[in-house]
Amino acid sequence: MKTRYSFGGDEHVYVEIDEEMSLDAFFVALSLRNAVAEAKIPGVTEICPSNASFEVRFDPDVIAPDEIMARIKDLEQQAEAGEKRIDTRIIEIPVYFQDPWTHETLMRFRERHQDPSGSDLDYAARINGYDSVAAFIEAYHSNPWFVSMVGFVAGLPFLYQLVERERQIEVPKYLRPRTDTPKHTVGHGGAFGCIYSVRGAGGYQMFGITPVTIYDPTQTVSYLRDFMVFFNPGDIVKWKPIDREEFERIEADVKAGTWAPRIAPVTFDLTEFNADVTGSNAKLMEALNGV
Repeated sequence: MKTRYSFGGDEHVYVEIDEEMSLDAFFVALSLRNAVAEAKIPGVTEICPSNASFEVRFDPDVIAPDEIMARIKDLEQQAEAGEKRIDTRIIEIPVYFQDPWTHETLMRFRERHQDPSGSDLDYAARINGYDSVAAFIEAYHSNPWFVSMVGFVAGLPFLYQLVERERQIEVPKYLRPRTDTPKHTVGHGGAFGCIYSVRGAGGYQMFGITPVTIYDPTQTVSYLRDFMVFFNPGDIVKWKPIDREEFERIEADVKAGTWAPRIAPVTFDLTEFNADVTGSNAKLMEALNGV
C-alpha cells in the first residue's frame, strides 16, 4: 500500500491509504488517524474518517500546508507498525428481505437499472453466481459485516463483509440514481452494504429494510438519547432475517421505546482474522449469542 496525500482547498489535506477498501488499508488509516489525533498538532481543527482514508482540516494561519503534510508523513511509519486490533461491539440488526416497500420503489425505477426485467435481488444473485435469491440472501446474512465508515448521509453506515476477498459480494450501483429510496433500506453498491438512514435519492441495489432507527436528531428514540447516530466506525453488524410480522412488531416497539438492540462487546484482531476467517467469525458469533 502506498499512502497518497492531496490538498482540498486551503484548509484540508486528504490522506488515502489505498485506492481499494480492505481491512488492512482500513487499519493502517485508523492507526495513522489516531496518531495524528494523539500528536495534537497545532492548527489541526478536525479529523474526518473514511473507509481507507481520512481528511484533516487545519487552520492555515496556525500551520502552513507543507508543514501539516510533513507532520502527517512523519507519523506514517509509526502507524504502519501499530497494533491492528480494536475493542468494539457486535450488533444484531433485523432485516426484512424482499419487503414490499423497497420492491415498489425498485419497480418504479426499472428504466435506470441494469436488469429492468427482474428485481435488485434477482440481479445481484445472478451476477454473483448464486442459483437463487434464497441462496444469495443466505450468503448475505451468514457472516458479519464491518462498519468501515459512517457518513455521506448523516448516520449512514458503510459495511464490509468479513469474508475472504474472493467471496466478497459485489454489485454495481444503478445505471442512473433513483430520486427515492425508503428510509432504513438495506442496500449494496460495489463491495459495500449500507443502511439508508433517511429517505431520499440513492443508487445502491435495494435488498430489504430494517425496522431499526439508526439516526435520530431529536434524540427521542430510547437507545439514541446519548448520541443521535447509532453506528461507529469499527462496529460489527450481523444481519438477522425477519418476516413482516416481526418487522411490524419491532417497528412498534422502537416507537414505544421498549426495543433495545442486541449488542455484545468484542475485540477484533486483524491478524487473527486474516489467519483464520472462519474461526474469527465464530468467536464474534459466540459473543453475540452469549448476550
